[in-house]
Amino acid sequence: MAILPEIHGPQDVKRLSPEACGQLATELRQTIIDTVSRQGGHLASNLGDVELIIALHRAFDSPRDKLVFDVGHQTYAHKLLTGRQEQFSTLRSYHGMSGFPCHAESEHDLFDTGHSSTAISMALGLARARDLNHEDYHVVAVVGDGAMTGGECYEAMNDAGNGHNRLIVILNDNEMSISQNVGALSNYFKHLRASASWYGGKKRLRRDLERIPLIGTHVANAAEKFKNMVKSVVTEGALFEALGFRYLGPFDGHNIDEMTHVFEEAKQVSDMPLLIHVITKKGHGYDLAERQPEKFHGVAPFRVENGLKRNQSGKESAAQVAGKALVALGAEDKRVVAITAAMAGGTGLTDFSTYYPDRFFDVGIAEQHAVSMAAGLARAGMRPYFAVYSTFLQRAYDQIVHDVCLQNLPVCILSDHAGLVGDDGKTHHGVLSVPMLQSIPNLTLLAPRDTEQIRQAVRASIALEGPCVIQYPKDGIEPYARSLDGEGLAVGCWQRLREGTNAVALAYGRMTKHVLLAAETLAGQGIELEVIDCCSIKPMDEVCLGRLAKEGRPVFTVEEGELIGGFGAEAGRRLSDLGLRAPVVTIGIENRFITHGAMDCLLEECGLMPDQLAARIERAYRGWENEHVR
Repeated sequence: MAILPEIHGPQDVKRLSPEACGQLATELRQTIIDTVSRQGGHLASNLGDVELIIALHRAFDSPRDKLVFDVGHQTYAHKLLTGRQEQFSTLRSYHGMSGFPCHAESEHDLFDTGHSSTAISMALGLARARDLNHEDYHVVAVVGDGAMTGGECYEAMNDAGNGHNRLIVILNDNEMSISQNVGALSNYFKHLRASASWYGGKKRLRRDLERIPLIGTHVANAAEKFKNMVKSVVTEGALFEALGFRYLGPFDGHNIDEMTHVFEEAKQVSDMPLLIHVITKKGHGYDLAERQPEKFHGVAPFRVENGLKRNQSGKESAAQVAGKALVALGAEDKRVVAITAAMAGGTGLTDFSTYYPDRFFDVGIAEQHAVSMAAGLARAGMRPYFAVYSTFLQRAYDQIVHDVCLQNLPVCILSDHAGLVGDDGKTHHGVLSVPMLQSIPNLTLLAPRDTEQIRQAVRASIALEGPCVIQYPKDGIEPYARSLDGEGLAVGCWQRLREGTNAVALAYGRMTKHVLLAAETLAGQGIELEVIDCCSIKPMDEVCLGRLAKEGRPVFTVEEGELIGGFGAEAGRRLSDLGLRAPVVTIGIENRFITHGAMDCLLEECGLMPDQLAARIERAYRGWENEHVR
């Protein structure tokens, strides 16, 4: 008889026998595999922490006890155990279940988390609020070993260790985050993992000593004290203890009974924060994911029997195109170096790391460090390229401003996943990219419309003497239009893609293609729309702006980004300064967080599909035309 359908909340998990918990883990794992194979999602990480999640819900009382999950792509089992089984089949689909914790979705999800290294800070805030309010509940932060390469974890631990707040941090150590973990901390965790046999031997020895008549318990206790002294040397657990945490572990994260017992014991510690080190295997229970955990970290729908995508596509992603362009540039210029924040594969840098290993740096999940290190490389004469998702670049805003742009250093950031990204949702959309960046002095901001322009932008960047960001959407958009002037991408120059006499549309990135399609529809309605690709967002094309201001036609700006402080707002300001008397209509994403779902669904929700653009432009133009005639 299946157990999972009978689980309606954490209280049902607590009532299970140890044998039933093992069966539950098997059913959870199979449900996750079946669902992700259909819907896509994060697979390996969720397979690895099934037993850990079961033990958490057996020992703690969510939502009274507060569980905070770092990153959030490791919570599928948590969702299934907290009353969301019926919705699980809609995972990551439009109006369906989020692939990350979602507070609006369940009281068991405290935060909407999609960025790493934040959980300990948030958990400490909860613990301090609890103590100020004289309440009594446990606060638990579940943190991956990859997150421990991010500095915020240590800022939070250093702060927590200064006080006596009751706080439990569970370090889920599975040896990798998105790309293989790197650096001294990764080596430290390897050393701790190697010491797991020490703990097993300690348990066996204590059992043997306790069997000695009369004196067995005393001898065992004495041996325990001696071994704990040696432990700090053998395992170097003193790293966490130096931060003010009591360290326990490492423990087998796939042993539900052991984990439950450890968590129950941890609940008794009240005088200081506690870190429990748990070892799990990413992809556990699905052989393909165990052998290739990076490949099965985030996956599109696939066939369970062989792991192949259900819909194979021969198209290169934008990141792959940018990565190959950087490899070519690196062959020509020995100053070119590449940096990733634990995402070499996702950002297209795998080939660069293979061809030029001495010029490739994986800094871990540490975007702030990556940008500041790039500044140091640039100051010393190198030409650093930091490839990163737009949403994660937000984490390094101050370093971009202060360490790179203030110094006017030739650092180039390859900002992938700009605009909407689809089913990863609101924590991962890159719609704040332009408002975030275009106000920074000295910065050049390029937004290629297709893969050919990405290649051109990477090549153009090497000639710049100051900082540059090249942003592009997740999808590799193949070339579909040519400049009427026959020119390639150039800094400070826009490209006319379609002539028109009635109105003008300014667009960049993916929206350039949508505007061209809208222009075809408008032509059938008697409106000839000139289409300009504004691939150089900053600096803008001052010659083109001057021409448009002088001609006096209505101007429509279209962007797949936030309107407040966006490209359209700035273009409208410049046109107004230049004396344009016709209206400027800005079209883009309103000031709200956008949900998850298929790209077409999200673009339609935001009014950015070609037919929607055509309808909006037609209404606004007709209104102006009628007013203008009078």
